[in-house]
Amino acid sequence: MTTKSVSPSNEPANAPVGREPNSPQRILVVEDDAAIRRLNTEILKGSGYQVEAAEDGAAAWDALQLNDYDLVVTDNDMPKVTGVELIQKLRTARMSLPVIMATGVPPEEIFTCHGMLPPAMTLLKPYTFQELLTAVKNVLRAASDTLGEIGPAATWQAPPVADGVRLWR
Repeated sequence: MTTKSVSPSNEPANAPVGREPNSPQRILVVEDDAAIRRLNTEILKGSGYQVEAAEDGAAAWDALQLNDYDLVVTDNDMPKVTGVELIQKLRTARMSLPVIMATGVPPEEIFTCHGMLPPAMTLLKPYTFQELLTAVKNVLRAASDTLGEIGPAATWQAPPVADGVRLWR
């Protein structure tokens, strides 16, 4: 993705920087619980992201083969392909896509043993919508900074990272 220099007066205040005004960052939400999947999708869409959803890791892997995303937000304990297995597939395929694992019980022992596996961040369930949005913003900004780009302009005020959020660095 290339950074585009645009005069601030030419685009809305909440438009993502470094992208076309109508090109929001793309997020894939992977969650087997339909209610959580729907809520996460709606809150992220309402915050200006382009969001697609998958009901498990296998469906997510299929979507990742067909589409480009800026971020994956995944549960771990899912049928067919778990969140950890999805991260393993991403890393084996050399896809440097950042991942937020939103789970009730993080598989920390697996992350500790396998240096390439840790997600960019772990968000512990239950989490608030604000915690989800803060995690997404922070991970996307870190990924953009790594690429030398600027992350999206926030349309909401983010609190400091909450106690239920673990950064893997």
